[in-house]
Amino acid sequence: MSELLVCQSSDLEEGGTGYRFKVLYNGEETTAFIVRVDNAVRCFLNRCSHVPVELDWNYGEFLDDSGRIVVCATHGASYDATDGSCLGGPCDGNPLVRLNIEEKNGAVYWTPTELITVPADGIED
Repeated sequence: MSELLVCQSSDLEEGGTGYRFKVLYNGEETTAFIVRVDNAVRCFLNRCSHVPVELDWNYGEFLDDSGRIVVCATHGASYDATDGSCLGGPCDGNPLVRLNIEEKNGAVYWTPTELITVPADGIED
């Protein structure tokens, strides 16, 4: 599958608000998000590994005050924003699902896979 433009690099500040977009995960429509941590873009399914609920506290707000930890708003599971690994709480060692993204030429691109694809009505959230 070919890559898709998701957002501009300037949409993502270090440790700041994430950029949400729609995806199909195993045929079910949900969202994914991109954050910038350690000056690199990171992308995960917006779904806690504990219970399949969205992670953000408010729309696009995924990171704690350190700007390095994703915290689930529902039960407080915490994940390393650099790789999605479980740091504590009810995630019980299960990581977030990562998506294939690349930042180049001032933009962020996502490459869909068989498991995580593009919804029929596009990725705009």
